[in-house]
Amino acid sequence: MPLDYLIFLFFPAFLPNNGISLPNGWGLALALAVGSWLWVELVRDSYHVLSHYWRPLYRLHSWHHRVFRPDLVPVSETIYRQAHWYNDLPESLVMLGFSFIPWGVASWSGLPHGWMAAAGSVYTLTFLLGAIARGSGLAYADELTDITHRPGQFKRLPSRWFVNRPYHWRHHFDNQQAYYCGTLTLVDKIMGTALSLKGKRVAVTGASGTLGQALLSQLKQRGAKVVALTSKPDPVTLPGDSDPLKTLTWQLNQEAELLPELEKIDILVLNHGINVHGDRSESAIASSYEVNAFSQWRLIELFLQTIRTNKDIVTKEIWVNTSEAEVSPAFSPLYELSKRTLGHLVTLQRLDAPCVVRKLILGPFRSNLNPIGVMSADWVAKQILNFAQRDIRNIIVTVNPLTYLAFPLKEFATATYFRLFSHKRETLMNSVNSKQ
Repeated sequence: MPLDYLIFLFFPAFLPNNGISLPNGWGLALALAVGSWLWVELVRDSYHVLSHYWRPLYRLHSWHHRVFRPDLVPVSETIYRQAHWYNDLPESLVMLGFSFIPWGVASWSGLPHGWMAAAGSVYTLTFLLGAIARGSGLAYADELTDITHRPGQFKRLPSRWFVNRPYHWRHHFDNQQAYYCGTLTLVDKIMGTALSLKGKRVAVTGASGTLGQALLSQLKQRGAKVVALTSKPDPVTLPGDSDPLKTLTWQLNQEAELLPELEKIDILVLNHGINVHGDRSESAIASSYEVNAFSQWRLIELFLQTIRTNKDIVTKEIWVNTSEAEVSPAFSPLYELSKRTLGHLVTLQRLDAPCVVRKLILGPFRSNLNPIGVMSADWVAKQILNFAQRDIRNIIVTVNPLTYLAFPLKEFATATYFRLFSHKRETLMNSVNSKQ
């Protein structure tokens, strides 16, 4: 059940005269059950976060991080079992203790069907019994109750709302100071730990431009190792820095020459583009589509070739600046047409992409291409990273409120249409798994 639907069910049940009625107050009963479940999940994730910052708890939790190799095969059966006694059992007991709070409050308040608030306690018991079974070495207990630690090929991308194996793998082997959540990813989204940028090798095209430099600066501040990609011959130096960044020069139709460097990149940010404004000449049409759409399409295809292992699937990403022009006028017809083409191509490509592909839907910001933009590039760059670290896949930064409504509807309709009337690309995720 989608998280937003659960929230919808939870809150209206407490509002008088809301027009929603279920027989004999079962709306309230359902809300109590869902609320108690959300409560214990919040307790579990908070305990996990605390375990990484409070040394007495970390001494117990560190057993959990000793268990697995990068392929999620346990180092040894003994350590695997001990980790459940030292980490999983105490965590489950804390969850169980806190689970009585909503139950007690509901009973003390005399709410109808207050016993439904015990759902969180029943839910927690499954974790407690699972921890005991795994710690005792009970046959098949790990296969049935330790799903996020099962070895094998990743057949899915890291999930957005519910923790799956690829999502949790990153907590062990990408950054232990991120990806804390156990079932829901809500706490990571709130904390900005649903994507770690620390130590990631991030390449940004259009690096000589206003937004390109702002993104490079913000990425660097957040611990990323940045690489500037530019069509200009001079190395890129950020404002306030004396030393230039690692700079790669590339040209249109020569994108394949970048493949050896793309092998080393974790996140590719496609940010280059041109705006011919009112020009509608033959050369303007050709250059607009070539720069704004087809060169980016070629770079995406090249980058997808670099994804070969489980680690690549969960740590590599592509971010594409398709612009607000996907759904609203930019008063530059060729800019709009070429950006919409790019947007459609990205929507089509990410249906089968073996890594996360994010869209950056940006409103007018001040730059050489648009000197009258109403937003600053630095502020836009900060918002992009804030949203990315909360694992937002369609990142909208604009002053136009209609875009926040129009783009999700457009993207859903377009993706659905492409999914129904095009064939799955067997050469992407399946080929990645076949190579492992």
